Amino acid sequence: MKKNQAPGALLGVAAGDAVGVPFEFRTRLELSRYPAAGMSGFGSHMQHPGTWSDDSSLTFCLAESLVNGYDLRDMAERFVRWKNSAYWTARNEVFDIGITTSHALNRLKNLLDTEGSDELRKLKNQGTDAENGNGSLMRILPLLWHIKGKDAAEQFELVREVSALTHRHIRAAMACMIYLKMAEFLLTGREKAACYADTREVVLKLWDQSAFGLAEQTHFTRIIQNDISRLDEDQIKSGGYVVDSLEAAFWCFLRQDNYERTVLAAVNLGLDTDTTAAIAGGMAGIYYGKEGIPADWLSALARLEDITALAEKLDAAYPD
Repeated sequence: MKKNQAPGALLGVAAGDAVGVPFEFRTRLELSRYPAAGMSGFGSHMQHPGTWSDDSSLTFCLAESLVNGYDLRDMAERFVRWKNSAYWTARNEVFDIGITTSHALNRLKNLLDTEGSDELRKLKNQGTDAENGNGSLMRILPLLWHIKGKDAAEQFELVREVSALTHRHIRAAMACMIYLKMAEFLLTGREKAACYADTREVVLKLWDQSAFGLAEQTHFTRIIQNDISRLDEDQIKSGGYVVDSLEAAFWCFLRQDNYERTVLAAVNLGLDTDTTAAIAGGMAGIYYGKEGIPADWLSALARLEDITALAEKLDAAYPD
């Protein structure tokens, strides 16, 4: 494993998120005429350049919790604190929150007030098909530091618990697992195509050994049984459905050759631009490193020093 990669990962998420924020909800056709070309501001949410959204806020809440060890209750408390008190926001404002995530955090608040931590572990068995938005995938990357090196089956159970704090369905958890497995292989410094091939192999073996049934496996046919990078752009969707977001992020990362092009490709797919770019940016941040992120993007990024300090703490908490 390469050393000190959390800065690339966390800054990769935040910079991608911030580039995407001004363009959220714009269609691919609109962006083909007036494409995103770098770090900008205002637009969809009228935010200053370098402002990241809930994607990064919840990523940082999770990272900060993991610095002190794996504790679902602490994670949940930080997530709720973000929603209710603007904790770990870019500029002391919560300006973007998904419906499923909002409902889930209200549920977490009630559980924290009335129940013990055991109830949080049971959430992974309570999901409905409606809980397959991308709200857990967008924030899951810091969990890699806790699960790296563990057996895939053990990893998946931990992923299910953390995903279920906001998105309880097993499909959302599997999307998170695929993303984290790819990120784990990227930590080795090997070529991205080899990491992707290994990810597909490990996930297929996990399916053979687990209760992840055929009906659910079919949702991941394009990214696991096949090579998502071979599809044309018009076959890639970029809305809020977790499988679409996973596919779009992988497609951008695998087809581009640096961090900047990866993020801009993700944003210019349109619709959920900040989340697609945050997910793709996390992988690209690990692969190309902090130094691969454009310097002007980093200089504009809200709370750059805070994010860097948090990343250094995460690396220190989980030495190889």
